[in-house]
Amino acid sequence: TVAVPVLIPQLAPAEVAGWRNDAARPAPVVVDVREPWEFAHCRIDGAISMPLSQLPARVTELPPAQDVILVCHHGSRSQQAALFLARNGFSRVYNLRGGVEAWALEVDPSMPRY
Repeated sequence: TVAVPVLIPQLAPAEVAGWRNDAARPAPVVVDVREPWEFAHCRIDGAISMPLSQLPARVTELPPAQDVILVCHHGSRSQQAALFLARNGFSRVYNLRGGVEAWALEVDPSMPRY
């Protein structure tokens, strides 16, 4: 069999912020796949900490029928996580383009950066 490439929608920080503030839409589950020290330094309010290395063991904690947005520092680890979820039955998976760095620059300038 040939592996079919999976395309993960990339969302800009402003899109995610707008979605989270839109009472007419169900809120997405935001999963931060950075390491615990990174999550402790700065995070998007309401995000779930689930380091990339723990994702395979903890995947059952996530709702496969809900919208899930993956987040990391710049968007690479979260892209890997999104691909993993998409290949494991999650059909509504998104990646935060630019990660928390872009979130700090575009949405929340008070967020600590590193």
